[in-house]
Amino acid sequence: MEQFVIEGGHPLKGTVRISGNKNAALPLLAASLLTDEEVILENMPDILDVRAMIQLISDLGVEVHWIGDGMVSVRAREVRKADLSPDLCRQIRASILLAGPMLARCGQVDLPLPGGDVIGRRRVDTHLLALKSLGADIRVDGGYSMRVQHLAGQDILLDEASVTATENALMAAVLAKGTTIIRNAACEPHVQDLARFLNAMGAQIEGIGSNTLIVHGVDHLHGARYRISPDYIETGSFIGLAAVTRSEILIQDAGPEFMRMILLKFRRLGVEVEIRGQDIFVPADQPLEVICDVDGAVPKIDDAPWPNFPADLMSIALVVATQSKGTVLIHEKMFESRLYFVDKLIAMGAQIILCDPHRAVVVGPTRLHGEQLESPDIRAGMALLIASLCARGQSVIRNIGQIDRGYERVDEKLRALGARIERVRIP
Repeated sequence: MEQFVIEGGHPLKGTVRISGNKNAALPLLAASLLTDEEVILENMPDILDVRAMIQLISDLGVEVHWIGDGMVSVRAREVRKADLSPDLCRQIRASILLAGPMLARCGQVDLPLPGGDVIGRRRVDTHLLALKSLGADIRVDGGYSMRVQHLAGQDILLDEASVTATENALMAAVLAKGTTIIRNAACEPHVQDLARFLNAMGAQIEGIGSNTLIVHGVDHLHGARYRISPDYIETGSFIGLAAVTRSEILIQDAGPEFMRMILLKFRRLGVEVEIRGQDIFVPADQPLEVICDVDGAVPKIDDAPWPNFPADLMSIALVVATQSKGTVLIHEKMFESRLYFVDKLIAMGAQIILCDPHRAVVVGPTRLHGEQLESPDIRAGMALLIASLCARGQSVIRNIGQIDRGYERVDEKLRALGARIERVRIP
């Protein structure tokens, strides 16, 4: 096991390059099963979740090789039905993304229950309803046993705008007979990445970026080369880091086209940035102050499906709020356990009232101090890392495998900016 030892309270300075989008990398690896030709994926982040997904598709008979820095070759000449490791599937939520491509390629799949972050209930009903609509027969008994004779296009209305359910439906529909319409589809940047990747493989998908996707089924897909878009969640994390540590940081390959709502909400906390082409510059020593609503009302930072503020940045926004002058309501509407990490920030000196599982009132600024911490999930782990870097004294963060699941070589990137952080192996 490893932990981070951090000496906080020091401003940073320099340049950091953003890695490929984790939440695009995983479905693109799954979608590579849809062809027997070689697929080359560029800007692939080398993180624990990606390694777990590579192991899962390798267990299905797929050849996967790292062929360069951030570049992976995938060749699914043959895909075999296999008993996938329940332990490996429990490590990542994205294991459920194998359902769509396996049904399309092999007509069957048996999947253990997926895992991932413990941030609240994460239902799979939408996946099952979509795949059933396309013709799959599904049995649920401690896992998911799925069979299909022929996938057939349908007009599907998803009962929630689920990202992974939209992705599963897309991957099944591209090889289904006829036309599929997916309504109330998620349209996050990683869903757009998947749709564009599938089109590069020969699929015919219309409406990319909207919540209505039209898929004209084709007989087969071919190989392709595709570059994964920048991880806008990592970009937002480094903006938050720069703001609370009063640091000057240039974020390269930041994907500013994905950042409009994120920057708007950060601006309510007093964070200003400069967009320089594909880069984002965060100036040092910003006078962080909460911008009240009209008539001085307490403002709210809340999350919702794209193009609204992403749930994965709520933990980061909450840490920024602890360093901004004023009061703000953080309203996490999508997951009922994501805010439970705030007790760790309170122990560091933050003034936060957790009203209920979805709402927290933050009063800032407060001077944080170092603490012994545990990383409960990917985003809360990064939030605690950011808090530790702006706190006085030493902090220790255990269970950093959670952070490594979603952030590529984060300690190396931070040290390059001047952060005092060490990765320490413990018994």
